[in-house]
Amino acid sequence: MYKAVFRIKSDSPYASSTSHNNTQIELWCNDHCDLLHIAGDQQEEVIEHVSSEVGVRERIENDGGQTVITEACLKEYGDDYIEAHLAANDCLLLPPLRYEYGAKVVRVLALDPANLSRLYKDISAEYEVTVESKKELTTVRSETPVLSASTFLPSLSDRQRDVFLTAFEQGYYQIPRETTTSEIADTVSVGRRTVEHHLRRAEEELAKSFVEYL
Repeated sequence: MYKAVFRIKSDSPYASSTSHNNTQIELWCNDHCDLLHIAGDQQEEVIEHVSSEVGVRERIENDGGQTVITEACLKEYGDDYIEAHLAANDCLLLPPLRYEYGAKVVRVLALDPANLSRLYKDISAEYEVTVESKKELTTVRSETPVLSASTFLPSLSDRQRDVFLTAFEQGYYQIPRETTTSEIADTVSVGRRTVEHHLRRAEEELAKSFVEYL
């Protein structure tokens, strides 16, 4: 298997939002909307541009960057021009797409290196394209998901987390229960009412975080 990385000059909303800054967008397309991870020094400027061009439904702080769900898919803005060339040359796109410095960066896989050469010839006939790399692969590295567990888990206090984990480990949530709040209180060295308060607060925060995914 062979992989090539192409940098394609683009005036799409995502590419143009990064043209005058050092902020980067990674894109996972979902047909009806896009899932973006935005990182860099001018995140607010980029998100404002994306919002005005494509629309933003939701945004979440995520490990120094931001995860954004858009109102529409970028395909509606004509940013799917490489897909026909991929199919014609028997190549596969390796997500995510990346936008930086006014360009769209794509990683492409092929079983035959000649297919990558033909793909480059086709897209460079229409667009300004730079080949960043081309190499043979023995494995394909899996990407880290944009949305990790830390993205949607609530921020519990240290005491709430300690009490909740102790309750879980001692079987408080088993049916039938294998422990009581008094026994949990003895373990964590606080009063029973304090344990019950921390459990209710932790359960409330966890429920609010997960209910929209049910």
